[in-house]
Amino acid sequence: MFEGFRTFDIAHGDIRIHGRVGGSGPPLLLLHGHPQTHVIWHRLAEPLASRFTVVATDLRGYGDSSKPPGEPDHANYSKRAMADDQVAVMRALGFERFFLCGHDRGGRVAHRLAMDHPAAVQKLMLLDIAPTLAMYEQTDRTFATAYFHWFFLIQPSPLPEILIEASPADYITRTMGGRHASLDAFDPSAIAEYQRCLAQPGAAHALCEDYRASNGIDLEHDRADRTAGRRIACPISVLWGKHGIIERCFDPLAEWRAVAERVEGEALPCGHYIPEEAPEALYSRMMQFMTTPT
Repeated sequence: MFEGFRTFDIAHGDIRIHGRVGGSGPPLLLLHGHPQTHVIWHRLAEPLASRFTVVATDLRGYGDSSKPPGEPDHANYSKRAMADDQVAVMRALGFERFFLCGHDRGGRVAHRLAMDHPAAVQKLMLLDIAPTLAMYEQTDRTFATAYFHWFFLIQPSPLPEILIEASPADYITRTMGGRHASLDAFDPSAIAEYQRCLAQPGAAHALCEDYRASNGIDLEHDRADRTAGRRIACPISVLWGKHGIIERCFDPLAEWRAVAERVEGEALPCGHYIPEEAPEALYSRMMQFMTTPT
């Protein structure tokens, strides 16, 4: 995996962000989702590196990045704080402006990054999400059943942490394997890496804090944007799985057009884990979107 890439650990204040960088050309930042790490990009990183300088990081609280204890208001796991980490990483690597692609939780960090740092993002691709505020405001039985973890992980500490820490390996396989593609879609070495990282001290707590922030301070930030009329200005491409819950419960293009100026997108023939279920289709869409002049 990631042949030709080098690993890095970059400090942002008291937070250390782990990742890999490789390739040449315009910078492209890749952000992963729950309950994974930057390894989700292992089927795309090398092909993309032929056209881009690819940066793939572990979000704060995930992988081999720092996992600080959560603050009372969970602000240190807000998507604003997590986005600031990523801007600091790119600046440390010499990039003030870059392409950006985020899956799942990484897409929520990417949303906030594009909103808070508009000059930094050239184009934005979001994978299998609708805006966090829209998803909470439209929660119904179907969504809550499929995305049970949204409501489990936000419970007060330490209940969800205790249950995850009882068997981190099972949390990975049962959460990921219970969706459309089952575990057959994943490289066993990638699954082993996700399991290793979730078993680290503080990892379960950090994962929960990410979701607790999304149920609180992140919604405050999103509502403040809506009240002020702030919208994402850069071009956005939204892709989602035809067999996933976003397709079933939301109108992703309409929801993103409510918060952004220029939005395109479509469903792909897969489930939630697009980078691992449909890497060829994603690569094709990424190349078309990222390399077409605006």
